[in-house]
Amino acid sequence: MSSPSSEIIICGAGIAGVSAAYFLARQGIRDITLVDELPPLNLTSSRSTECYRNWWPDPEMLSLMNRSLDLLETLADNSGNIFSLNKRGYLFVTADKDKIPAMTQRAQKISDLGAGPLRIHTESNSTYISHKLEGYDDKLTGADLLMGSHLVGKHFPYLTENSNAALHVRRAGWMSAQQLGMHLLNQACEKGVRFISGKVTGVEIKNNQVQSVTVNAGEIIRTGTFVNAAGPYFRSVGTLCGLDIPVKTELHLKVAFKDHLGAVNRDSPLLIWDDPQLLDWSQEESEDLNSDPDTKWLTEPFPSGAHTRPEGGPGSDVVLMLWEYQNKELAPTSNPPLDEFYPEVALRGMTRMIPALKRYYGRTPRPLLDGGFYTKSGDNRPIVGPTSVKGLFLTGALSGYGIMSACGVGELISLHISGGGLPDHSSAFLLNRFSDPAHLAWMESVTDSGQL
Repeated sequence: MSSPSSEIIICGAGIAGVSAAYFLARQGIRDITLVDELPPLNLTSSRSTECYRNWWPDPEMLSLMNRSLDLLETLADNSGNIFSLNKRGYLFVTADKDKIPAMTQRAQKISDLGAGPLRIHTESNSTYISHKLEGYDDKLTGADLLMGSHLVGKHFPYLTENSNAALHVRRAGWMSAQQLGMHLLNQACEKGVRFISGKVTGVEIKNNQVQSVTVNAGEIIRTGTFVNAAGPYFRSVGTLCGLDIPVKTELHLKVAFKDHLGAVNRDSPLLIWDDPQLLDWSQEESEDLNSDPDTKWLTEPFPSGAHTRPEGGPGSDVVLMLWEYQNKELAPTSNPPLDEFYPEVALRGMTRMIPALKRYYGRTPRPLLDGGFYTKSGDNRPIVGPTSVKGLFLTGALSGYGIMSACGVGELISLHISGGGLPDHSSAFLLNRFSDPAHLAWMESVTDSGQL
């Protein structure tokens, strides 16, 4: 009896693999098999913050994101916005007046790269337009920089009165990642894509050409094209193919809790505190924490980047909080270790921007804490495209931007496989860039990867 076959096998049914299957099927390729030992969209994709932005200091990343968001909006148009895409934006807030020139300069740089115009507003000269709560059809792009605590407070009265500037990135917001992923998967399956529950345990390569894939250490499926879209297991699946993919995995957490006191405005954009800080402890708490080597770190300086947003539709009081203050490099697992201090740290970090959250000190509603893995390359760009082995393709290292980049990356890998016309930014995401001395030197010089 001959072995089963498939024209294309994709390892990994997270958002990268599902998107690849969708865009390949959209090009008329029907014989596609998705393989994953977990149900689709059930590992990192299910733990997403679900946000998106086109605000990147890297021109190639910005070009990729602009294309990805164009595709997202088209999907929303054609589906009746089944995945609830909004365009509330990202709001970066600072209390440090000395940071405003650097914030302005960085925003102008990103604007000049193609993210849209930068509009600067002062109390005496402002044409600022507030964001819409739902939908994505307003034409605003770029960003609005609000200067001065009075102007910031006028439009965002729930923020601390110490907010001296706020940068509102406009082509940004969030969506339902699960609904997006399932929409792509359902559309792909309607075009003939198959899903197999199983683990890829081997990839046969002969004469520098993919020959077959082994699933569950037993079933052999003949194929000439294998796509590694294994998310956190990107590197280990690469090893099965004889590749050493230069990525690492970092554990990133998020916490959700019921904001029954209404401290976080339900109409807000994604709120990001752009200043480093010390956590807000009482003198007694600080002394107690300092006296124990295991908790002393809680009284030391923390980085910028604490952020929050409302979650859910009308009637919901859930908020999400995130703050990557440790960036733990860790081997991927389906049950990652969770930081018991994270909910309290995230809450106290957010009080610098939203003082009303202090009402939860000592009586925080029971939090829901979870975590997923960022699979990260050295330049914080994805790895998308062919390898030196014929029929072996990669799509991964979507470090914290998987949902927002999924459509752009899915389309890009489909063009590599089908031989379609490639966009100008495609070469920036090839694996072979890591053997280019000029690119390695550029990596050493980069001080801002755009990672939140």
